[in-house]
Amino acid sequence: MDIGNEYLKVIKERFKRVKDLADKTISQLSEEDLHWKVNEASNTIATIVKHVSGNMISRWSDFLTSDGEKSFRNRDQEFKEDMPSKQEMILIWEKGWDTLLNTLKELESPDLLKNITIRGEKHTVLEAIERQMAHYSYHVGQIVYIGKQIKSENWKTLSIPVGKSEDFLQQMLNKHKSLKTEEHRQ
Repeated sequence: MDIGNEYLKVIKERFKRVKDLADKTISQLSEEDLHWKVNEASNTIATIVKHVSGNMISRWSDFLTSDGEKSFRNRDQEFKEDMPSKQEMILIWEKGWDTLLNTLKELESPDLLKNITIRGEKHTVLEAIERQMAHYSYHVGQIVYIGKQIKSENWKTLSIPVGKSEDFLQQMLNKHKSLKTEEHRQ
């Protein structure tokens, strides 16, 4: 087993799981909800989506060959509240994720130790991937938290419901026990 290829497989799945949390949150929200903010110093979900997508397109386009802060990016514009519709927001969101996931598909184990730059600062590809995972997880956490505040008692949980941890543990143990039994039979 090649550790680099295993890492790339795992990190692709982790990014998809992070995206899934945001997608499931956004699906619960109305157009109006996407523009809600607690105060003037806060960002709306629509603004966070625009920022994350802008970051992804900049960082992951020509990933191995050009600086991650592209000249076409206008980071300050990403924080302007000007998203006209939920549908357009989702298109922007998907464009960012497509850029990231398509770039990850192209990477191979030897690429992980290559050097790239972000704002002129040198990083290994491995460091850059981890940097972006932390950044996107941070913002997806914000999206989920805002969504939970908006939906309140109507929130559909994205994880193990409160008070159901033991039930979930038993389901998982039984599932994996069944898989082991089935593997043993084969």
